[in-house]
Amino acid sequence: MGHISQQFFDLGYLDTLASGDSPVHRLDPRVKLITTLAFIATVVSFDKYSISGLIPFAIFPAVQISIAGLPAGYLLKKVLWVSPFAVLVGIFNPLIDQDILLHIGSIGISGGWVSFSSILIRCLLTVTSALILIASTGFDTLCAALQRLGVPRPFVVQLMFLYRYIFVLMDEATRMVRAVSLRSFNSGAMHFRIFVPMMGHLLLRTLDRSQRIHLAMKCRGFDGHIRVIRFMKIRSTDIFFATGCLTFFIVLKYCNISYELGHLITRLIP
Repeated sequence: MGHISQQFFDLGYLDTLASGDSPVHRLDPRVKLITTLAFIATVVSFDKYSISGLIPFAIFPAVQISIAGLPAGYLLKKVLWVSPFAVLVGIFNPLIDQDILLHIGSIGISGGWVSFSSILIRCLLTVTSALILIASTGFDTLCAALQRLGVPRPFVVQLMFLYRYIFVLMDEATRMVRAVSLRSFNSGAMHFRIFVPMMGHLLLRTLDRSQRIHLAMKCRGFDGHIRVIRFMKIRSTDIFFATGCLTFFIVLKYCNISYELGHLITRLIP
């Protein structure tokens, strides 16, 4: 029960972080969304064997975390929850691609290990940037920014409901696990014969409560429009931020700074 409650708290902690007041928080949500999408697209566009070219891209999320005052440990923990999916995508690369691509001293590194490392770096960069976007903007404001950018309103509303009803699911799961623990004489793990029917009851309870929440929203005048308190207006600071970031991404895309810096250092060292 404690584990589920903790996950429920962590899930809503991103919205708590979005209420901060920093230069990153004050940027227009549309500008942050476009910049983050450009960052993800640039990172994904690299060759499967690229590693050194991806490393400088860590500057973008690192600077955002520092300026916005976001907890790096919390974000890293969330990235680690997603990392198994990236591991499953590239775990067989070392078995398929066994051609030696580079040498570190006398040790030969195959192309499979290089591409596997590249997948993990891409996952770390893209997921971290997405978490920073939500933690510095808020999911409701982000959905409003999507709608202002021309994304169809039904898709945006469904996306917002999907996020919000996760909290309903976690709340109902917490109540059910609490009830089971209070009615159980042992404190061990839940048996499989209890876990299976609980999943069915959890689905029914969540659907029932979601229906009540939807009726309550309709009674309070919900008409499908997303209304946020924050007024969106692109300022000169937003334009400067977007222009600087996009220029930075283009430079990193076509100029391998890590390779050039390493080559310069090896030339200077006798």
